[in-house]
Amino acid sequence: MKLCIPTDDERGLMGRLSSHFGSAPFFTLVDSETGEARVVANLHEQHEPGTCQSAEALRGYGVGAVVCRGLGRRAFARLRNMGLPVFVTDGEDPAEALAKYRSGRLDRLTSESACHGGRHHGCAS
Repeated sequence: MKLCIPTDDERGLMGRLSSHFGSAPFFTLVDSETGEARVVANLHEQHEPGTCQSAEALRGYGVGAVVCRGLGRRAFARLRNMGLPVFVTDGEDPAEALAKYRSGRLDRLTSESACHGGRHHGCAS
């Protein structure tokens, strides 16, 4: 399965995880089986709270799930409507997030644990 992991830089698996899905400058797309990674720019990183279009930016990349530190309720709802589960990580980089995903050590995000509006970072924990 292809995972989308929001990152602050373009260093792939060794990059730094972004604190929040919608405002991440990049998405590291990782094949959960092979570990092959590709980094794409988040063209919707700059937006007003509650108007996140980053979920739609994932269309066409074959993403099957999102692994992130946090995201807002509207972004969560958009991802859920697209059929994409969201998993929460406290890892430092995509490689650690991938390892935790593979071992089943990530919790699935719920609408109750998503951010409650505004630009909250790290709020899903």
